[in-house]
Amino acid sequence: MAKTTTQYVCTECGWTGGKWFGRCPECGQWGTVEEFHEARVGTGPAAGAGRRGRTNPAAAVRAEPITRVGSEHLVRIPTGFEEFDRVLGGGIVPGSVILVAGEPGIGKSTLLLETAGKVAARGGGRVLYVSGEESQAQVRMRASRVDSVQENLLLASTTDLGTVLGLIEEEKPALAIVDSAQTIVSQDVDGMAGGSTQVRQVASCLIDLAKTYDIPVLLVGHVTKDGSIAGPRTLEHLVDVVCQFEGDAQTALRMLRAVKNRFGPTDEVGCFDMSGQGIEEVTDPAGLFLSSADAPMDGTCVTFTVDGHRSLPIEVQALVTDSVLPSPRRATNGVDANRLAMLIAVLYRHGRIGLLTKDVYVSTIAGGMAREPACDLAIVAALASAANGRPIPRTTCAMGEISLTGQVRPAPRMDHRLQEAARVGFTRAVVPARRKQARPYQADGIEIIEVDSLRDALDSLGLGRQASGR
Repeated sequence: MAKTTTQYVCTECGWTGGKWFGRCPECGQWGTVEEFHEARVGTGPAAGAGRRGRTNPAAAVRAEPITRVGSEHLVRIPTGFEEFDRVLGGGIVPGSVILVAGEPGIGKSTLLLETAGKVAARGGGRVLYVSGEESQAQVRMRASRVDSVQENLLLASTTDLGTVLGLIEEEKPALAIVDSAQTIVSQDVDGMAGGSTQVRQVASCLIDLAKTYDIPVLLVGHVTKDGSIAGPRTLEHLVDVVCQFEGDAQTALRMLRAVKNRFGPTDEVGCFDMSGQGIEEVTDPAGLFLSSADAPMDGTCVTFTVDGHRSLPIEVQALVTDSVLPSPRRATNGVDANRLAMLIAVLYRHGRIGLLTKDVYVSTIAGGMAREPACDLAIVAALASAANGRPIPRTTCAMGEISLTGQVRPAPRMDHRLQEAARVGFTRAVVPARRKQARPYQADGIEIIEVDSLRDALDSLGLGRQASGR
């Protein structure tokens, strides 16, 4: 075993030092400094085991003008999922290391196993799937369920880093998948599986191998209780792409987001649907967050949010009842509770609708998130509709941020929201008035009503003013 040197590493910011601190000297976080044993690379023949393929830098590396460096040979590998390719920026870049993290049971392994099956079926080469959590028979059983059994898909089950590196060097696959980074153990360093020392060593060796042989590697990463990626924070800095696979266990909707991407944008989001037969991509999620009711009902209003380059309709539902409690109840689902309390106060002060003594329940459909400030107007409209018992037409939507003074403020990318609203069939939209010298809204096929204040917005939605509690 190689000799090791002891250092102390902050798992939050990556600070390193030779002394332990209860509070990190760099970022100020408490309890994040952990002991780290780093392997000391020798000069003998065995020293290359941890860093395969390395040669003398002076002999192997040569600087060239950037104008002479071409990128024509960098042909991205399609994953077989258009939504996955969208998040990655067009596909997998050869030699890149991609970390896919998410909560247990969210579908990370299923997504990557289906990706492996689609890449293997395309005929671009063999795909190696290494599992440190399941046996080959268990992976084969899951592959049969999701229809990913292919001749070019190679399965291996091991937790030893040296074995994983040897398999990749021997097979030289078109794509390698390691599930997961926290289960692989290196014999060259001390520490238990999943610890900072082991995770950092595993990631470093896999990245070194991927760059040497130009083989893309997909890594599965675990998350902690607070949702952050397990292991040292340097893991996120080392890899090329970090994707978060999110979703609610109570719904089938899954969202894939790029938190870090050296080869594409970080504001893209992919939509997937989890079923018993595996994961299916949702190329048009416009109807996911809308109810199927055709007749208008009081207490509902539709708004449009922007997530990356995609605009999604979100239906906000509100229920207002008389309270029998000393402190009225406020319950939310998909809406920020503090934001709701502020909007209730603004509605009372500037809309003349008193809900301070009422029980208020606000929710979205199918796990949608209406936490963007542009959803304020729809939330207030749903509350006013529920309080007055007057429904809002199903073909009408509302978008805009509401300030404490009762003004309706513009939201970013309003044209994109209006165009998506017109595409899915909305004919009327209540939006903030344009700023001075701003160009008109660009959206065809939809009537645009511009308002300056909350009162004007309620009047335009047919809710009017109904004073209560003043």
